[in-house]
Amino acid sequence: MNANWLKSRSIIRMRAEEPSENVRVFLQGLITNDVSGDLPVYAALLSAQGKAMFDFFVWPDGEDILLDCEQAQADALAKRLSLYRLRRKIRIEPDETLAVFWTPERGGGKLIPGSPPGELMIPAEHAATDPRIPEMGSRWLAQPVSLEWPEGDNNYLAHRLAHGIPEGSAELGDILWLETNAVELNGVSFEKGCYIGQENTARMNWRQKVNRRLVVVPFDQSQEKRRKAAYSELGFAVDHLRVADLDPATLPDWQAAGISE
Repeated sequence: MNANWLKSRSIIRMRAEEPSENVRVFLQGLITNDVSGDLPVYAALLSAQGKAMFDFFVWPDGEDILLDCEQAQADALAKRLSLYRLRRKIRIEPDETLAVFWTPERGGGKLIPGSPPGELMIPAEHAATDPRIPEMGSRWLAQPVSLEWPEGDNNYLAHRLAHGIPEGSAELGDILWLETNAVELNGVSFEKGCYIGQENTARMNWRQKVNRRLVVVPFDQSQEKRRKAAYSELGFAVDHLRVADLDPATLPDWQAAGISE
């Protein structure tokens, strides 16, 4: 299996410092997805207006919660979550003992061998098929095993863009969460209780008023005024386009299905 170390990702650990505290309950009232059941899930922390601020994956680790997030945004995310902690005895800080790994192969929930420098067996609770779409392969958390382990960020980026999936603050930042394809990518729950930005997000869903979408397009077809991010070396860009202007036949199946409904 071709294992890729995603060095652009970091882990934030959330830990209760008193038995009366519950990290899942705390996080449940803040983020877009339901963390009361099976994990991992894909989720975001939004502004009060329902716009994306941070997106991440939520993992279980006993009573602790781990957030798999952008390395460049890890400190800002931890600081933002700490603002909502008030006087609650919950520790929120980076965990440098864990790293994020990825493979385009599907094998979540199993013991996953890695390479190189040898066979690395990953506990099943820290390995899963990507919760957005299965075509994104599997990711897992483990100790950094060697500085010689090849970086996989470019491989991951190329794979992600080829499957039409936007991610991260550069692409999602300040975009309404449902316009980032959050429903189709399993990044929101409409069954859970309130969270930051929930009112506008729920209203858009009920009224079916998602007028724009983030779309990965060939770079030579990108509209500069609508462009959120450009990857000319890979031949892609991420544009924020009107749904009325999109042709479902040109979109990935997962995205076309949501727009065609």
